[in-house]
Formats: sequence, structure tokens, C-alpha cells
Amino acid sequence: MRILYLDLDSLRPDHLGCYGYHRNTSPNIDEIAKEGVTFTNYYCTDAPCLPSRSALMSGRFGIHNGIVGHGGTAADMRREGPSRDFNDKLVHESLPGSLRQLGYKTATISTFAERHSAWTFNAGFNEVLNVGAKGHESAEKVLPVALKWLEDNRDTEDWFLHLNFWDPHTPYRTPEDYGQPFAGDPMPEWLTEEVFEKHKQKVGQHSIDHMNELAVSHYFRWPRHAKPIEQFNDLRLIIDNYDCAIRYMDDHVGQVIRKLEELGVMDDTAILISADHGENMGELGIYSEHGTADRGTCQIPMIIRWPNGLQGKVDEGLHYHLDLAPTLADLLGGANAPSWDGKSYAGSITNGAQTGRDYLVFSQCAHVCQRSVRFDDWLYIRTYHDGHHGFPKEMLFNLKDDPYEQNNLAEERRDLCKEAVYLLNEWHDEMMSTMEHDVDPLWTVMKEGGPFHAKEFKN
Repeated sequence: MRILYLDLDSLRPDHLGCYGYHRNTSPNIDEIAKEGVTFTNYYCTDAPCLPSRSALMSGRFGIHNGIVGHGGTAADMRREGPSRDFNDKLVHESLPGSLRQLGYKTATISTFAERHSAWTFNAGFNEVLNVGAKGHESAEKVLPVALKWLEDNRDTEDWFLHLNFWDPHTPYRTPEDYGQPFAGDPMPEWLTEEVFEKHKQKVGQHSIDHMNELAVSHYFRWPRHAKPIEQFNDLRLIIDNYDCAIRYMDDHVGQVIRKLEELGVMDDTAILISADHGENMGELGIYSEHGTADRGTCQIPMIIRWPNGLQGKVDEGLHYHLDLAPTLADLLGGANAPSWDGKSYAGSITNGAQTGRDYLVFSQCAHVCQRSVRFDDWLYIRTYHDGHHGFPKEMLFNLKDDPYEQNNLAEERRDLCKEAVYLLNEWHDEMMSTMEHDVDPLWTVMKEGGPFHAKEFKN
């Protein structure tokens, strides 16, 4: 069987039609969702880009593999040390490496490894195709490489292709001649003038104030971002550009799907659609950035169209993105690798079983240092370094009533904060007791001067 993994950078699920978005951003992705299972509470364990993909491909939390940031010691995967064999564990225990053990040809079309000097990301791939723009390429640069690879491998029965599109990653650089497909569409209802005025008062990375600085210092290179956000109606510039990038990318995803149909292999191809992280669009007063351990940054889409799997099914269970490796192993008759932290959710795909976790813990150490607990309807965020945002030590949000994280209930609901801290400590105890090291890389980031991008912002 063939497996296509569409890794769509910075894609938040609630800006897709199949997740209920009011704009027509994703017609091709939506069609795939009709033929598969859509996961609505799917989170990356470690954000943003480098920690997230390192966790996904290694199958291990950042606290275990050592990568939780974008610079310093905590941006390199931990060495195995004296126990290292002739080959390291990634040869067989990385996500692509495990598939190679099952006879799969594995390939990645991505510039990610070069962008972040994340060479361990390439472990386990037979082929690495790098178009050379370090994540600054738009979909039209990636698509021809993907279509050629599919043509060249039309007669290969068992392959896994990781295909990475970057368009929703800040800045949203859709070619100008694509136009403004959402210029007449209403913005998300929750973004009111009252919310806008409140957010204008915030100072910090990727606040409206900071976005206006970036428009002058950096984003002028991309015409869609050159205008500062001064009035409420200007805010639609950010929303429209992000949605435009999704629609542009979706058009290219559609061409990949049509190529599979043209080659006659669509029925035998599993299609997985996900992301490395989301993108804050006003959550915590932050726009066009993925710099916190919150729902906006850490919740990601996952859509799985599996041959002979369920169709049109929605799974609301709590899952991590690193659960993918054991899930694929389960579906393909393989075995779990000893180092994996994930848990299979294959039953959700094949028979609708409830495979979700009781709670999740996820982290961010590139822009801030935070760990968060997602349980029931609640999100608890504990801040160790605020990234010059002024965040309090504890934040608590009811995601059912307040999905965009505008009302911090930490002072009102001390009982729930205590419950969350208990869950966080349980997770931390398990993590520290199941690794060879005694150093938590979050504290490595703190002792090396704080999050990489916070140092950049301060300077």
C-alpha cells in the first residue's frame, strides 16, 4: 500500500471547511475528509517547527529526544552516548525507518532539515528531495517535484511520501497574481472591534504593535504584508492573507490528488493530512505566529483516508501527533519501537473505537517557555519564561465557552489549576523516570538565556 503524508506547515484546523470554517479555504482537503476520519482534538507535543517535527519523526517527546527549542543545546537531538550501536536508534525507530523495516520505500520532499539544520529529520528516508529555498518556497515550487516523484514511482507498490507545503507559514507569501479570494467574506465572528481595541494595547512578540513594526522592517518584501494594522478593518489583512495561503496550497494539494487518480493508484493510497503546528490568529493577543503552548499554536488537523477504513467519521478523542508511528505500525502489522512515547489510535480508523487519552501535555520553548495541560474542556498554561509578553505564571481557559482564550479563569478556578498541576507533575514524573538523562531541556533553555526568539525580540 502507498502512504502519502501531507505535512502542511502552520495549518490550524478551524480554518478548514471540514472543521466547520465558514470560508471556502479547502475544497480539496474537504473531499479527502469525506472519505476518511477527521480528528478534532489532535495536538503536537512540542511546538513550534523544529521540536514538533523532531517529536513526530523520532516518536518521542521533546523532553526525551532533547529538542524543545530553536537554538542552543535544546535544538540538537540528544546523543545516545556509550550505548550507541554501530547504527543509532533512528535507523530503525524513526517513523520512516520503521516503515522501511516493513519493506516501504520512504521519501521526503521538504526543505525542513536544511532550514533548521535538523539533519536527524532525514533519518530513515531512502530519498530526500530539497528544492533549496529553506521553507521560503511557495507551493508552485514544490508541486513539480512531487508530481515527478509520483510519476517515477507509479509502479512501486509500497511507498511512504512525506510532502511538505509551507504556504500558511508566516509570512503568507501567496503570489500576488492569485488575488484576494476572501476579500468579500466576513471575518471570524469572535474578532470584534472590542477585541481589536483590547489587542491594540498588548505589547510583545507578534502583537498588533509588533506586527506593524515587522511590516516596515521585514514584511515589506511580501506585498501582501506591507500595510500596518491601524483600524479594525485592517485586521482582515492578516486573516485574508492566511486564508488565501491555505486556499492556494489546497489548489496544489488538489493537483497531487488528481495525479494519484491519473496514475490509477488512488484506491490503494492512504492519504494523511496534518501539520507541524497551528497559527495564532488573536489567541492571547498574538497574530500570525506560533509562539505559545496554547490551542491556537498546538492544535493541528489530522485527516486519515485509509483504504478500507471508516469514511466520514469524526473522532473527538485527545491524541498526540507522535501517536502516528505506533498507529501506522499497528495498521501495517508492525511492532512498536522500544523508544516510542506514542499510543496507537488504529481502532479509531478501522472501527470507530475510542482510543483517546485522558489528558495531554504539550510544550513551547522557542518563543516562550510554557507547558500546558489539555483535559476535559480545559486548557491550563504554566509559564516559566513569558517571552516578554507579560503572561502570568498560570492561565486557565474553558475551551468550550472560550475557544479563543480571551478570559483567564486561573484566579477564579484554583481547584482546576491544582488538578492540572497534578496531571502535569504525573506526566513529568513519568518522563523523567523513563529516560537515561536527568536534565529537563526546558530548564536547559532557561539556563542558556531563555527562548531563542525571545532573545531575538528583546534585542
